[in-house]
Amino acid sequence: MQNNIEIRNPATGEVDAVIPAITAAELDVTVNVLKKGQRFWSKVPLQQRLDCIIEFGQLILANKQELAEILTRETGKPITQSLNEIAGAQNRIEHLKANASRWLSEELITTEGTTHEKIVYEPLGVIANISAWNFPYNVGFNVFLYALAAGNAVLYKPSEFATVTGIRFEKYLYQAGIPEDVFKCIVGDGQIGQRLLELPLAGYFFTGSYKTGVHIATTVAHKLVPVQLELGGKDPLYVTDDIVDIKKAAILAAEGAFYNNGQSCCAVERIYVSDKIYDQFVEAFIEEVASYTIGDPMMQDVFIGPLTRAAQLTVLDAQVKDALAKGATLRLGGHALEKTGYYYAPTVFEHCNHEMELMKEETFGPLIGIQKVTSDDEAVRLMQDTTYGLTAAVFSSDEERAMTILEKMDTGTVYWNCCDRVSPNVPWSGRKNSGLGSTLSAQGIRAFVQPKAYHLRP
Repeated sequence: MQNNIEIRNPATGEVDAVIPAITAAELDVTVNVLKKGQRFWSKVPLQQRLDCIIEFGQLILANKQELAEILTRETGKPITQSLNEIAGAQNRIEHLKANASRWLSEELITTEGTTHEKIVYEPLGVIANISAWNFPYNVGFNVFLYALAAGNAVLYKPSEFATVTGIRFEKYLYQAGIPEDVFKCIVGDGQIGQRLLELPLAGYFFTGSYKTGVHIATTVAHKLVPVQLELGGKDPLYVTDDIVDIKKAAILAAEGAFYNNGQSCCAVERIYVSDKIYDQFVEAFIEEVASYTIGDPMMQDVFIGPLTRAAQLTVLDAQVKDALAKGATLRLGGHALEKTGYYYAPTVFEHCNHEMELMKEETFGPLIGIQKVTSDDEAVRLMQDTTYGLTAAVFSSDEERAMTILEKMDTGTVYWNCCDRVSPNVPWSGRKNSGLGSTLSAQGIRAFVQPKAYHLRP
């Protein structure tokens, strides 16, 4: 029996689309189709594969307004931020264009003497890309474009909350010249996701929660195939006492915490501020957050739209109640808005501590806690007090001081005087409960190939 996936508009709560889900039997057939297509695709010259990807990028840009509106209707992301994501994701294509040949071509290691040696990088085969709703262009491009460039076929499962966007990826990949037996977007719920784990695939690349990531890793472990997991975070920011422009620091910190309604794996989720500038920083931070326009995400001037998932309202309420019960001071928000849709008021707590859930557990919403510290050592201890390891940031006028702190962070990414930033030039990776493996950079290109060593005696 075939199920349907309902796509609800978070701004209204109404059903925006109903899409038939794939059945388990259809999924089995699809995998066999991709296996045959991948063998052909792997023989296509790299430059030809890249040309298809470059053309795909141009088609996305040519249709960016329609695609941005789809993304906003599906996720509630403000339209300007949807447009920014679509435009920004093009840097992945530029990165592949500039670097794929260097990192995917064979390497001649020894060409003299009696035995010649070389390394050839072969594609994995058919890989599963189980993607996320919060930044489907960024996190999707990180995987399926890099996988296709390396000669793999891709079984792409978008989140149920970004399904139409995933279908558009398929449409424009085909128009760009990617064969229909090389990329398939499959629509389905968790049951279809579970069936993916049972199929004979050559790798699994997942973006989502720690709980689901662990389930995927343990379920497929016996296959001994690559598994990469981009999971959550509880990313800290420390503002030192030597910051010259406190207002600017507050503005940057607020954007890092509230962009996309805080629904980012690398959003700032907890802030530590030196006691010497604490009051000034908090007041500037409150002033900035209070200025954010909340409303219909289709409006150009809106910065805070609805949450993508109604269930997250309950999570936020629980963290608010816990913080109040344990002595935090509520400065802004702290409640759902009386509006149609899944709106939550931007919420700021000060005088927080690590007894509170909002300083320890992932929030993934427009809620932030600020804690006063008296020294760099105290800040480091608190920043390290987490099971996650995605990013950490320091705002300071002293580079040496900032580097000393950042070197102590057990995270895949660190920031000095910036935050909530991803670049294709450097690896995107998590430690501890934030995940396994790397996308982007040279490592991200080679994540989708396996080396073969040749020993040759002419």
